[in-house]
Amino acid sequence: MNRRDFLKVLGVSSLSVSSISCVTAGPDAKPAQRPNILFIFSDDHAVRSIGTYGSTINKTPNIDRIADEGISLDRCFCCNSICAPSRAAILTGKHSHANGLMTNLNTFDGSQMTFPKLLQKAGYQTALVGKWHLKTDPTGFDYWEILPGQGNYYNPDFRREGGKKRYTGYATDVTTDLTLDWLENKRDTNKPFMMMCQHKAPHRVWAPGPKHLTMYDDVTIPEPETLFDDYANRNSALKDNEMEIGRHMMMDYDLKVAGSKVKDVLGRAFKNPELRRMTPEQRADWDAAYEPKNDAFRKANLKGKDLVRWKYQRYMKDYLRCVASVDDNIGRLLDYLDRTGQADNTLIIYSSDQGFYLGEHGWYDKRWMYEESFRMPFVARWPAAMKPGHRSDKLAQNIDFGPTFLDAAGVNVPQEMQGESLLPIFRGKTPRDWRKSLYYHYYEKGEHSVPRHYGVRTDRYKLIHYPDLNEWELFDLDKDPQEMKSVYGSAKYKKIQTKMHAELKRLQEQYQTPELNT
Repeated sequence: MNRRDFLKVLGVSSLSVSSISCVTAGPDAKPAQRPNILFIFSDDHAVRSIGTYGSTINKTPNIDRIADEGISLDRCFCCNSICAPSRAAILTGKHSHANGLMTNLNTFDGSQMTFPKLLQKAGYQTALVGKWHLKTDPTGFDYWEILPGQGNYYNPDFRREGGKKRYTGYATDVTTDLTLDWLENKRDTNKPFMMMCQHKAPHRVWAPGPKHLTMYDDVTIPEPETLFDDYANRNSALKDNEMEIGRHMMMDYDLKVAGSKVKDVLGRAFKNPELRRMTPEQRADWDAAYEPKNDAFRKANLKGKDLVRWKYQRYMKDYLRCVASVDDNIGRLLDYLDRTGQADNTLIIYSSDQGFYLGEHGWYDKRWMYEESFRMPFVARWPAAMKPGHRSDKLAQNIDFGPTFLDAAGVNVPQEMQGESLLPIFRGKTPRDWRKSLYYHYYEKGEHSVPRHYGVRTDRYKLIHYPDLNEWELFDLDKDPQEMKSVYGSAKYKKIQTKMHAELKRLQEQYQTPELNT
C-alpha cells in the first residue's frame, strides 16, 4: 500500500498537514492564503550547465539564486526523455502510457484531467506562454499564447485564441515579455495565479540571441572524458547511433557555417532556419559575430579528432549562449516578484523537459535512459513555506510536478495521478515510505537510431531492457557513474540483477504498463 492509499484508508487527504488550512479556504480565499505559482520551464537544459549543480563550463546566477533561496533536487528524472511526452506527464501527473502521449508523433488529449484545470476550478487564474508542443490547443488556461510546434528563435510567431502574431525580437525575451505583461497588466489580482512560462531554448538549433552572440569567444569549454566513446561493453545499438557531434551535426543547420554544402552521413545539408527570419539589423550582428570565426575555421581545414573538437566548441558555446539568455530572463521574473512584493508567497520552480548530451559519449540530443538525458534540473523557492539552501537526494520524477502544485494550492491530489507531492521534501520531512525506485519508458522507434527501451533506477543501480534487441543492461552507478560498462550477466551482480528484475516487475504492475514480460 502506498502512502496515498494509506492516508485514504485513514480518511484523510494526501495533503501535507501544513497545507490543510488552505483547503478550507475555498475558491474565494484571498491570494495571500494560497501561493501564486510560477513554473519556468526550458527545453533540453542539462544539469551540467547549471551552477548549482556544479557546472565548470558556465554560470547561471539567477537559477542559482532560486536554489540558494530554496531547494535543489539532485535526483529528479523524467519518465520519457522526449519533449511532448515529458510535458504531458507534467500536466497529468501520469506516465506516458497512462496519459496517451508516448511519442512526439502523438496528439495530446486535452479533454483529460490536468493540474491547470484543477487549479482553475479551485479559483486560480491560469496562464501559459511559450512552447507547448502538444498539437492540440491548450485547455485549462484562462490565457495562453504559444509557439506553433517547436517555434523559432528569431522574430517568433505565437498562436493564441483568435489567430497568430509575429513578434520582433528573440524568443526567450519575447516569452518573458508576454509573461510579464500578463502578470502586470492582464490578470485578476484578486485571484492567485499559476503561470507556466515555457522557453524554446536551449533546444536545437541553438541560435543565440543578439546580446550573447560573442559570449565565450575567448574561452575554451572543457571536453567531457567520454567525447570519443567507442561504445563498447553496452547494448549493440550504440555504435549505430545518429546523434554524434562528429558525424551527424550539420555545418550550416547546426554549426552556423553559412553556405556550407557539406552533408552529414545521412546525406543532408540543411540551412539554418533562423537566418531567413532575421531583420537586416539582426543579420548584420549575426554575420559580424560568426563570419570571422567561420573564415578562420575554413582556413584551418581541420580533420579527424581536431574537427570533432572544433564542432564541440562551436556547439557548446552556442548552447551555453542560449542558456545565458534563459538565465537572464529568469532574473527579470525574480526582479518582478521582488518589486511587486509577491516573492514571499510565490512558489517558483525552474526545470526542463529532460536532460541533454553536452558531448558526453560524443553526443548531442536526448532519449536514452542514461543519466545525462534522464536527469532533469529542478530548483524551487517559496520563502513563506521553505527554508533556504536545502538540497535533496531523494528520487523525484516529472509526474510529481502536478501533485506538488496542487498540494501547494490546497487542492486534493486525484487518486488517478501516479506522482506524489514534493512538498514534504521541500520542507525537509520526507515520508519514510518515499519511493525507492523510478520507472522509465521510451517508446519512439528510429529517431537518431535510439531503440525503444524501458527500465528501473534505484539510488545505486539501473536496469534497462531493449525489447527489439532482446538485450539488457545493468549499471552500478556508484562504481560507474558515466555508465561505460554494463555488468548485466556478471556473477558478482547476480543477486542485484534478480532484485532489479523484481523491482521492474513491481513498478510495471503498479503503473499497469504495456510491457509486463520482463
